[in-house]
This record gives sequence, structure tokens and C-alpha cells, in this order.
Amino acid sequence: MSKIKIILLLLWAAVAASAQETEEPDTFQVDTIDVALPWPRNIQYRLDSLLRHPMFETSTVGLEVYDLTADSILYKVNEHQMLRPASTMKLLTAITAIDKLGGSYQFRTQLYYTGKVEDHTLTGDLYCVGGFDPRFNIDDMNAFVESIRRMGVDTIRGSIVADRSMKDADLLGEGWCWDDDNPPLSPLTIGRNTQFVDRFIRQLVDDGVVLDVRISDGTLPDSAFHLCSRFHSIDQILLRMMKQSDNFYAEAMFYQLAAHQGHRPARAKDAAAIVKRLISKVGLGHRPYRIADGSGLSLYNYLSADLEVRLLRYAYRNSTVYLHLLPSLPVAGSDGTLRNRMRGSFAADNVKAKTGTLEGVSALAGYCTAANDHRLCFSIINQGVMHTSNARRFQDRVCNALCAP
Repeated sequence: MSKIKIILLLLWAAVAASAQETEEPDTFQVDTIDVALPWPRNIQYRLDSLLRHPMFETSTVGLEVYDLTADSILYKVNEHQMLRPASTMKLLTAITAIDKLGGSYQFRTQLYYTGKVEDHTLTGDLYCVGGFDPRFNIDDMNAFVESIRRMGVDTIRGSIVADRSMKDADLLGEGWCWDDDNPPLSPLTIGRNTQFVDRFIRQLVDDGVVLDVRISDGTLPDSAFHLCSRFHSIDQILLRMMKQSDNFYAEAMFYQLAAHQGHRPARAKDAAAIVKRLISKVGLGHRPYRIADGSGLSLYNYLSADLEVRLLRYAYRNSTVYLHLLPSLPVAGSDGTLRNRMRGSFAADNVKAKTGTLEGVSALAGYCTAANDHRLCFSIINQGVMHTSNARRFQDRVCNALCAP
């Protein structure tokens, strides 16, 4: 083969390779050519430049940036396209929950008893009533045991009943992949473990309580007496749900929506209907969005960048929602799922946003402040990406473009 043919083949291979999405080095590029452009043309120029990346020959992106200060759209591309949001779905769950449940809402797990106490013996039943509190822990369990001790009881004869009637019996969400690390969706757990009653019995025995009991499932009767309530605030749940993108916490929040509206047992479709009512409230009820769960694990979720921006705008204009939402979001270069991203850039300690990752999907949505002190909100949903690291770099560069002077 001649040298000319070899050179032509090499050139052809290089062109073909450039059309593929390849993983690029983790470097930050700050545009300087647009320094003289006025606001918002400088931002628009930067984003136009970023969208010329070869990765968009084989993948797509839904992107919208809204200037909250000027009350106008700053930039948009494919903003109405239906895409899988991954864990940015948690934004919808969080905003809806704060809006409908209120900032003082509490997640409760309760202990009741029936029967009577004589000679330090409870002859009757104990009811462990689950309220889908994902933070219920060993300290809370010890408080349950202590409440029995305070009655002077050292022997129990009867039943220990698990009341899981707060939600339906489905332990997995619709559209969840069977091989994911899926949290069991039970309203009565300790440390994500569904063996709540077994752990309770072990704690009682360790504390010296003599048991002659049966274990059963049931529903709390009206005649029962209250013994103990343990609770955690909505802010405590939000913090881990958003900062660490905890799916179990998100689903607990999701099902609270249905239960709070009187749906018992609470079902995913009941919670989804409440989210959709908020979507209608912000003016997008005519769009065919699909809400399947509260965490974004489901492959059946479909929404748009425009919807996420609409809800971020709604939260910003609602002082109660924004007060509870903003502190829960990961901070770029500082904490949560953004702690290792955007360090050393204009976006560091500025961008507060929710991340999202599924196979072939990467997303980021939240708030930042531009160099002219305009408050912005944005949604970026990358779809069909072979290397999520490329999508994350693109998102980071978008954020840097929004924050840079």
C-alpha cells in the first residue's frame, strides 16, 4: 500500500473518530473572546459554543436557563423535549412536598398498646405503627423500649403487631430495574431494614423484658393507648434526600404526599396525581408528563427541562418552599453530590443544584448567581450519553458560563 493511501486512511479514521462521543480530559475552559459582548449576549455566545461539542452528534440535551431577576428566559434548546430526569425528579418531589405538607411537617413512627397492666405485666398487644420515616434509628427504638419500662412493665403477654397500613404492599417502584440497589418501600423500617418487629423484640429482650408474644401484621384499633411517638422534620429528610440523592428518603417523601391527602394505603399513582396538580398550577398541565416515582429510579419518568425550570421558578417565588429547598441542594465544589465538581471555577460555591444519573442519562438542575448579580435557575438533561463524565463536564461548563464575568 502506498504512503498516500496510508495517510488517507489515517485521516479518514481520525474524522470518523471525531464524530464519536469520546471521553475527554477533565479540563475547564473559560471563554475570553466574548468579554466585550453585553449581557445576556455573552452568556448566549458561551452556551452556543458549548453546544457545538461532537457529543451532540450522538446524544441530545434539553436545556433551559431562566433569569429570575429579569423574569425572562435567558437561553433554551430542546426545552420541551420529553426526557428521563434521573434523580432531578427529586426536585419535583421536594417542591411538591414542601408546598403541600408545609415546612413544619413531621415523619412519625408510633407505639401503642391495648389490654391492661397488672403486677408489672402487660396482658395485651403492642402496635408498631409505621409512618414511613426513613430516619428511624436505634435511638428511636430505644425510646420505644424506654416508654414500656416507664409503665413499670417487665413482662409482656400477647402480640406485637406491625401496622404497615400507611402505604400499599409494593416494595419496589414501577419501572425500577431488577438489578439496581433498590430500597424496600416499607413504611415500617429501621435503618432501611424491614425486620422492624424482630429488632424491637431483640431490644426488649436485651433490656430484660420477658416476652410471651406472637408476631403479626394488623391495623391499630381505635381503643389503643398511645405510648410513644418518634419523629423527624421535613428538613432532616430533605437534607439527605437532596444532598446525598438518597432514593429511600425521596420515596418516603413521595408517599407522604398521598397519605397526607387521606389515601390509605398510599399508592404511587396517588402521589403522582398530587405532583401533577402542581404541574397544572404552574401552567403545564396540558403536557403529557409521566410521573412514576419520587426518586427518579424509574425508567418510566418523562419530563422536560422547561418543566423543571417552571417548578424552580415557582419555588423561588414561594418564600416557604425556597426557604426549605435551597439549603438542601448540593453546593458546587463543597458538599453533597457536587462536592467534587466545578472546583476552582466561577461556579464553585455558587451553583446549588440537584444532580441526576442513570444509564445513558445525566442531569443537573438548580440555581446560581450571574456576575451581574442576576439570580438564575436552570435545567440541563443529557440523554443518550455513552460517557456520563462528558455530560457532567458539559453541565459544569454551562454553569461556569452562567457564573463567569
